[in-house]
Amino acid sequence: MLTHPMPDPVALQLGPVAIHWYGLMYVVAFGLFLLLGRVRIKQPHIAAQGWKKEDLDDMLFYGMLGVVVGGRLGEVLFYQPAHFFANPIDIFKIWQGGMSFHGGFLGVLVAMSLWARKSKRNVLDVWDFIAPLVPLGYAAGRIGNFINAELPGRIADASLPWAMLWPGVEGPRHPSPLYQALVDGLLVFILLWMYSRKARPRLAVGAVFTLLYGCARFFTEYFRVPDWQVTVAGLPITSGQMLSLPMIIAAIAMLVWTYSREGRAPARA
Repeated sequence: MLTHPMPDPVALQLGPVAIHWYGLMYVVAFGLFLLLGRVRIKQPHIAAQGWKKEDLDDMLFYGMLGVVVGGRLGEVLFYQPAHFFANPIDIFKIWQGGMSFHGGFLGVLVAMSLWARKSKRNVLDVWDFIAPLVPLGYAAGRIGNFINAELPGRIADASLPWAMLWPGVEGPRHPSPLYQALVDGLLVFILLWMYSRKARPRLAVGAVFTLLYGCARFFTEYFRVPDWQVTVAGLPITSGQMLSLPMIIAAIAMLVWTYSREGRAPARA
């Protein structure tokens, strides 16, 4: 059995300014977006669509706003509305953690839609382009949660080699942020990157990302202490699973639509 290493959440102190590990993970996420984006631009079917490095820099700005605003509002509305409405100043303390992926996901969709309109690009092409650039950034965020000792896992068998004593929580726990970094982040990235290396029908890549993440998150939620849960047909459904179900259903519908429209959507060059 392991013990949470409890690293200092402050990575660097510069006088009165504290740079937190959680914030640095966002820097890592945005850096990965640019790095992977430059690789993706060189793929023949993407290069044929006329994507440029300058597009990445512009999209990153919009994406950052979408992630931060959407992620924080999602945390406020989906998970802790009572706390934040009682303590509204806490909404702005994003360095303490508390960012909803589902909220950030919606925020990025809106931001990329605005960028697509400004750039006169088809919004579905934009979503397809950025989808493979997202999962590793998500994984970085979950590592930030782990450093902050957030999102404790459910009780684990003490004989599990990686069961972990979590600060402030009784009993050995599953290190759920690491599970989500590996499954929802790294595994989804590998599968999606392989799928997106070839030309696919418009919206297919974005839909596959939505499906993979929704399914992965639904699974890893079984190892995480839920923020809240409900019972449906006698089965407990956590908050994360409730928010992931619409993603799974929408993704399946999008895949059926994109592969069946006009008989079969043609792959783009």
